[in-house]
Amino acid sequence: MALKTYHIPIGKGSQAVDLPEEKVIYDIHGNKAAIKPDLKAETLRAIRNPIGTKPLKELVKKGDTVAITASDLTRPVRSKDFLPVILDELNAAGVPDSDICLVVATGTHRGHTPAEDLEVYGEEVVKRIKIYQHDCKSPDLVYKGETSRGTPIWQDARVSHADKIIITGGVSLHPFAGFGGGRKGVMPGVSGLKTINHNHLLALTDEVGGGCNPETICGRLDGNRVSEDMEEVCRALNPAFLVNVVFTPDGDVHEVVAGDWFKAHRQGCADLFTMSKVPIDHKADVVIASAGGAPKDTNLYQGTKAHMNADFAVKDGGILIVALDCPDIKEPPIFSKWISMPGTLLEMEKAVRADFSIPAFVAFKTRCICNRCRKTYLVTRPENFDFVKATGEIPVATVAEAWELAQKELAAEGKTNYDIIVMSHAAATFPVVLSKQL
Repeated sequence: MALKTYHIPIGKGSQAVDLPEEKVIYDIHGNKAAIKPDLKAETLRAIRNPIGTKPLKELVKKGDTVAITASDLTRPVRSKDFLPVILDELNAAGVPDSDICLVVATGTHRGHTPAEDLEVYGEEVVKRIKIYQHDCKSPDLVYKGETSRGTPIWQDARVSHADKIIITGGVSLHPFAGFGGGRKGVMPGVSGLKTINHNHLLALTDEVGGGCNPETICGRLDGNRVSEDMEEVCRALNPAFLVNVVFTPDGDVHEVVAGDWFKAHRQGCADLFTMSKVPIDHKADVVIASAGGAPKDTNLYQGTKAHMNADFAVKDGGILIVALDCPDIKEPPIFSKWISMPGTLLEMEKAVRADFSIPAFVAFKTRCICNRCRKTYLVTRPENFDFVKATGEIPVATVAEAWELAQKELAAEGKTNYDIIVMSHAAATFPVVLSKQL
């Protein structure tokens, strides 16, 4: 049996593992995509050649107040590079910096410190315009009705009262909203806690015990009730313009989409999916996955994006090996509390329904994925082992060791005709079984 060496990213390096080459049915790296080296030039191109609407300069006028929603520090979308381009274009249309504000789209996250504003948005932006931190629990939220699914629409007052709203961010794969970016700059970005929680509960089935809603999945927009509800919330604010960056699986800029908040975002999602989607004939008995190394595996919370996408490649009862360095494995604490929660999946589901948060849901979905597998091995630092055991995963120090344990499991089953899928950039690549393309 011929062996081939595969290098699996972990942290700032990689680990080698020798696998039987004829058993590896897919070595997934994502699809080749064009790269735009100059984000500022690409942003200017996009806002002057928008999708589905007039150029930005024709949508605003002197006397307008403009609110820009921008991703917080948990979403590294290079805001400091493209925001000055937007500001300059608004100035050219007659809107001075004094009539523009930026609202940090924190959702349920904490607000930035002044130093973090400087880090994320850059010195130029911080000096030019007012920056406010959205507070989802603020008593000053504005009520704008409810969606067809009964979600109460509470919005940040500074955004709601602006004459024109511009939403910014990045298009990404999302475990239950289908894709990030677009309407997420409003919901959850600048929405109230009641709005966010009611919307996100749609990621679970209506019936207790049903677990995760099978229609609210990565890569799906139409028929995904979480995303459709987000779009209704966003429509209540009616943003004038959108600017979103689309990154390649390796983190380079592929393009900027700009224009109509719905149409431009949909275009960005389609383009991202073209890059990320990898057709496969069938799922595998063993999947070896990495989030893609640092910084995508800084903590387990971010690293579970590898679990989420590997879930589409591993068979029921299969073996999942995930390589995550996790130097800050317990960050954020709320996720750590949920992922290490004792008890059954049903007990965990009931607890998530009673106190919903995104970290709680991500922890629950990760546990569901691991529960679907025969074994889940987490390759990480030895100092993380005790915590990993509390999550129900099996900690190991190397990918090679995990593969040795997997082989013993396969032998115990008497399984010799197994197959393997390798996903070196699982957080940014999306396997799709040909008969079930989205």
